[in-house]
Amino acid sequence: MDKTRPKGLSGPVDGNDFESLDGLKVSVDELVYQPQVLTAPDRPHCFAYYITIANETDHTITLKGRKWVVEEASGEVTAVEGDGLVGEMPTLEPGSSFSYNSFHVIHARRAIARGSYIGLDETGRRVLAAIPAFEMVVPDQPEVGYA
Repeated sequence: MDKTRPKGLSGPVDGNDFESLDGLKVSVDELVYQPQVLTAPDRPHCFAYYITIANETDHTITLKGRKWVVEEASGEVTAVEGDGLVGEMPTLEPGSSFSYNSFHVIHARRAIARGSYIGLDETGRRVLAAIPAFEMVVPDQPEVGYA
C-alpha cells in the first residue's frame, strides 16, 4: 500500500495510521455543571466543557472528527465519535487555534472523559491530538424544602 497517498477518514480507524503531533495542543479551558439543563431521566447530569485546540506546528491541519470515551463511576463506558467538531471541520494554520464548547450528559454522579481529535495536514498525513482526561463530579446540592 502506498503510504504517501492521502487517506480518507472513513472506514476502520487503526491508531497506527495516525501520527501524534507534539505541537497540536488541546486544553480543557472550563468545565461547568449545568443542573438547569433538561436531560433524559437516565442521564440527568449535564456538564458543559470549553476546549481550545492550538496549532503550534509548522503544518496546516484540518480537524476532521473526534472520539470521546466517557467512563462513569458505575462502570458504564460510552464511546462517542463522529465527523467534525460542533458541525465544523476547522482548518488551523500554524500559530492559530480553534475554541468551542459542547457537553456530556451522564448517569452517575462522577465520570471521566477523554478522547482525541483526528485530522489531516496539508500533505494528507493523518494526525491525532489527545484530549486531556477530565473528571465530571456532580456537586453536593443543598436540600430544598422546609426544615
